Amino acid sequence: MSKDLSLTTKDKTTKGKGCSNDNHQRLSAGVEDKEMDNLRKWFSDKLALGLGNKDLMEKPKVLHTLDLDGIVDYIKSGNVKNIITMAGAGISTCNHNRVILGKYKLTGFVIWLFIFTAAGIPDFRSPSSGLYSKLCGFDLPYPEAIFEIEYFRKHPEPFFAMAKELYPKTFEPTPCHYFLRLLNKKGLLLRHYTQNVDALERVAGIPAEKLVEAHGTLHTSRCINPECREEYDRKWMTEKILADVVPRCEKCKAVVKPDAVFFGEPLPERFRLVEEDFPNCDLLIILGTSLVVQPFASLVDRVPPRCPRLLINHEEAGNEDPVMVVLGFSCGLQFHGADNFRDVAWLGDCDEGCYLFAEKLGWKDDLKSLIENGCQSEAIPTVESGATGST
Repeated sequence: MSKDLSLTTKDKTTKGKGCSNDNHQRLSAGVEDKEMDNLRKWFSDKLALGLGNKDLMEKPKVLHTLDLDGIVDYIKSGNVKNIITMAGAGISTCNHNRVILGKYKLTGFVIWLFIFTAAGIPDFRSPSSGLYSKLCGFDLPYPEAIFEIEYFRKHPEPFFAMAKELYPKTFEPTPCHYFLRLLNKKGLLLRHYTQNVDALERVAGIPAEKLVEAHGTLHTSRCINPECREEYDRKWMTEKILADVVPRCEKCKAVVKPDAVFFGEPLPERFRLVEEDFPNCDLLIILGTSLVVQPFASLVDRVPPRCPRLLINHEEAGNEDPVMVVLGFSCGLQFHGADNFRDVAWLGDCDEGCYLFAEKLGWKDDLKSLIENGCQSEAIPTVESGATGST
């Protein structure tokens, strides 16, 4: 490591506390220290970590202002053709349920569980829950085992016992879901990537080809026998769950599992669309997610270097990692500091954010019409199989 590089690091440590967003100076790459430049390039190529410092030196003027108005002006400019949206549990749960979700460590387990807590059900792991005592009869090694594929293959009963108690009676899209559909109606939505398994995007009328359900879906279920894999719709699965029976394949009698991703299973094949979608993105909108579950969280770094990124969430998420900043990479969202030229955070309720966004875009009446006259809430007993409608 060069002498100059060491001095820069020392000065930064002396003047501030750690690597503050407002005061840190990025290390210059590729001029005096070839080894560091090569190291950054190697990491970037191997790990898809995004831009190095050299790519950001120009600080282009992408947005007029780093706020929602700046994003609105950018869309109205006519330069936006391919919007990618990313969403988490925050777009499907009410304020009460966000409190419930806040009790959990945000892992893939929470993403699976949120669909049940969206119905206002207490934590099933709490001894005060009647469901807890019911599950105790199954002698679980630990509560999360319910969502592990190897445990499920041998012992599917605990999962379906929980599913019967917590399964929502209706699937009702939120204004956020209808805003996503509106983006598609306007011809701007390239793809919607969701961590949620509730299939509310489908219920809201977003075409299946526009969706990547990163953690799977409750919309369909399949036989776990690898030689069979017969598919069943949600109506069939719901009838079995409510009848308090373990769903069995009508062809081979093996257990049928919802297509939500369990621990130990690979992500859906459609997740590979990341490779072709994100390089073509000209605006990334992130809704209701803490951006901590990988590999979903890292997708924010897959868009082009000058692509604006908007977060609509209760709190900031996906903030740039100071360690990666020291290495010269731009990894994560950067809302503060002189280096930011494209990242915007609107903090508050996701539905309110989407209402405001639509109003500023001049789409208020369009969104209102979709909510009032679009797809009605979907009652489980009458669910049809396949994607819901078209836009």
